[in-house]
Amino acid sequence: MHEAMRYAVGGGRRTCPIACIAACELVGGTQDDAMPGACALEMIKASFCVQDDLPSIDDSELRHGKPTVHRAFGIPTALFAGTALLALGFEHLAARYSGDTAARMVAEVSRAIGSTGLLAGQAVDLGIENPDRAVELETLEFVHLHKTSALLEASLVAGAIAGGASEQEIEALRAYGRVTGLLYQIVDDVADATKTMEELGKIPGQDAMAGKSTYSTILGVDKSREMVGELLVEAKERLGVFEETKALPLIHLANHFANWA
Repeated sequence: MHEAMRYAVGGGRRTCPIACIAACELVGGTQDDAMPGACALEMIKASFCVQDDLPSIDDSELRHGKPTVHRAFGIPTALFAGTALLALGFEHLAARYSGDTAARMVAEVSRAIGSTGLLAGQAVDLGIENPDRAVELETLEFVHLHKTSALLEASLVAGAIAGGASEQEIEALRAYGRVTGLLYQIVDDVADATKTMEELGKIPGQDAMAGKSTYSTILGVDKSREMVGELLVEAKERLGVFEETKALPLIHLANHFANWA
């Protein structure tokens, strides 16, 4: 099980920990202040990736260019490893921070992944896998804002809390995370329709084969890319309360996502 846990966190883009550290430094904290939270968030993110890849959900064979955890270790071990990573992530938050800081970070991450956050997005996502039924853009946006944006928001807010941010700074980062998470997911939809397996690290076109509606199937690739550009402008505007030079890491993060489309 421990081998499977290490395998699960052994790849990936590290988006959540990068966002956590960048937000902490932006509000005056240090990398050391953010690192326990960054590690916890990567473990928690990985736990949901393990779950999402299972045959009963997405049935994915590859993630980041290597076999998914259930393919490499079997379904029972994957279930154990995913649950253990979730528990270890919260243990890390509670053990490495203290007092109000720990309580606020645990509450923020719990809300982000719970039945009104990430899991809500996953549940609705499963419910719209029907090639014979048109999906409204509003529903798809709900999925992306909950399944993707929620945890990115929590990563930024957790980093901000660790760095001693003001409420104004926290809300600005929350808004940036919400917009950037949606941007990221639209880019992912476009990439799934336009990139190769070597570029993606997974089999392309799986959403379309599963009958899932995506931004690229509803709006088309060109319109989706146009929307990415609009969201990129908005994401940068959300960082307007900060000095631009200090906000550059998060500006570059949003640019990086947008350029992938």
